[in-house]
Amino acid sequence: MAKYTGAVCRICRRENLKLFLKGDRCYGDKCAFERRAYAPGQHGQRRTGKMSDYHLQLREKQKVRRIYGILEKQFRRYYYRAEQQKGVTGTNLLILLETRLDNIVFRMGFASSRNQARQLVRHNHFLLNGKPVNIPSLQVRVGDTIEVKEGSRKVPALLEAVETVVRRGIPNWLEVEKESFRGVMKALPKREELAMPIQEQLIIELYSK
Repeated sequence: MAKYTGAVCRICRRENLKLFLKGDRCYGDKCAFERRAYAPGQHGQRRTGKMSDYHLQLREKQKVRRIYGILEKQFRRYYYRAEQQKGVTGTNLLILLETRLDNIVFRMGFASSRNQARQLVRHNHFLLNGKPVNIPSLQVRVGDTIEVKEGSRKVPALLEAVETVVRRGIPNWLEVEKESFRGVMKALPKREELAMPIQEQLIIELYSK
């Protein structure tokens, strides 16, 4: 399966936005974006000038893909699904991405980053409604319960993430019982609850061409 294996911090610098792709490191003094807040590469500090509409749309799409760690083919499928649903296509797209299992695990505080959440899910550390799951892209539904397996509750990465979740907080549409390593998705997230610097309309314009 294809995946990005390059330097993660350069992604934030390329998108000119801290995407919190490395967990706790992004909150500390070692954050590469804080130290070098300009595009990577030899001429990163010289890149100036007006961007075309296509450039803005492309960068917005790339930014969202990188936030959720999704490749182009899969991201396009999410767009087509969002387009077929009732409501606003851009909002539908973000809700589909937010309700992926790996993202829910991250939002509940059981992982310090989405990449780590994806790895923990693949390694069979979680139960969905009492059944083991190892598919990060699985869509979580309202009322579904996510629980850390009994034998996985002492995994160092998971314990560390649970202790530091205070920094980013838990969304209102999720309910988490920290002591029992268990959480429930109470409702679908609303657009105003997704406090992310994303202009999803630019993505819709890009794919609508």
